[in-house]
Amino acid sequence: MKHLLTALALLAAVPAHAAERLTVALDWTPNTNHVGLYVAKAKGWFDEVGLDVEILPYTDTSSGTLVSTGVAQFGILSAVSFHSQRSMGADMTAVMAVVQHETGRLVFNGEREDIQRPADLDGKIYAGFGSAWENALISSIIRHDGGEGRFDTVTLGTSAYEALANGSVDFTLEVSTWEGVNSVLLGRPQRWFSYADYGVPDQHTTFLGGNSTWLAANEQATGAFVKAAQRGYAFAADHPDEAAGILVAETGGMLSNPELVRASMKALVEGGFLKDPDEPVGLIDPELITGIAGFLYQAGILRDANGDVQKAMPDVSGWYTNQYLAR
Repeated sequence: MKHLLTALALLAAVPAHAAERLTVALDWTPNTNHVGLYVAKAKGWFDEVGLDVEILPYTDTSSGTLVSTGVAQFGILSAVSFHSQRSMGADMTAVMAVVQHETGRLVFNGEREDIQRPADLDGKIYAGFGSAWENALISSIIRHDGGEGRFDTVTLGTSAYEALANGSVDFTLEVSTWEGVNSVLLGRPQRWFSYADYGVPDQHTTFLGGNSTWLAANEQATGAFVKAAQRGYAFAADHPDEAAGILVAETGGMLSNPELVRASMKALVEGGFLKDPDEPVGLIDPELITGIAGFLYQAGILRDANGDVQKAMPDVSGWYTNQYLAR
């Protein structure tokens, strides 16, 4: 890691020619998936390469839409949304894997004796978030365990976690490195099923992506930005507690629970989510892209530019690139 940080520092020091300010859209309110951006900004690493980077506040318009329409040059992109939008022809390319492996899991009250395996979820109530991915994912997990894959859904959004805690629903999905960490801090016992144990391919759950047209026209600025962001995430992987403090300080009071931020950073690092052994931070794995895209295709989630279900598996090789990363 020491050699990687040295290489990143040297490469990031090359000034970018692009004079325009760069904007980065977030996929949610600030959290630890965004830590590398805030570290790079606070440390002055964007400034070092001649870039004035503004991290846009989260809005109801998805980061993928902001990037693909050119409102933002870059964005943090949740994986399933990225694959879905890219399948429809969205003008964006993944340039870095922020989270290397699946952090999602299916969770339920840890004191429930009637839920011992996914097949036990048949007929129970799921607190959902309103996406087609959820239905495909949960049905697949239950059927993989020998169940029918049938359940009732109530769409609650982030209220799902309170509903799970008070027993008004039976199960939901969570991000282990955020909601899962928070459940521990709140003293709420949970058990869970990991997707990969029931036939769902592993995936990079979060990307840094850019507007494809802009990237092609501004390769040097793109390389400078991506390497500086990579440097920020590499620092966070090596110094999670300091990075957590930077994230809290840089987000102007939006993160009111520093204990959660520190615990989340610890979970990201100890779980190997920010970096794979012997690989540079941010490297995109083609097999993970192909695997999850294939799952989404088989589930009928990937659609074409007309909104019709894709009739053939798309060629995903042009959806991502590692060319701007320091190696």
